[in-house]
Amino acid sequence: MTVTRSLLLFGLAALLEIGGAWLVWQGIREHRGLLWIGLGVVSLGLYGVVATLQPDANFGRILAAYGGVFVAGSLAWGMVVDGFRPDRFDVIGALICLLGVAVIMYAPRAVA
Repeated sequence: MTVTRSLLLFGLAALLEIGGAWLVWQGIREHRGLLWIGLGVVSLGLYGVVATLQPDANFGRILAAYGGVFVAGSLAWGMVVDGFRPDRFDVIGALICLLGVAVIMYAPRAVA
């Protein structure tokens, strides 16, 4: 249950952070205005809140592992929202990042 909860929180965090950054991008780069930027800022703030809900208590570990989720999630977002087509190196890189997430977050550790 803890791993499932952690994975769901990583997914929600990615949606909020990548979506928030995309909204700010749209507001500024695509001239969609302050409402888009404001919604992006709110989404980015909620990402910060969701990150604190991870079951692991180590900030550095959570943010390091989340980096891998962010890499893979950003490519997926680009595919779904912007029609981006990753090449094999994008896919291989994302898979390496997700392997890193698994090692960092879910490898068995001795309890101190």
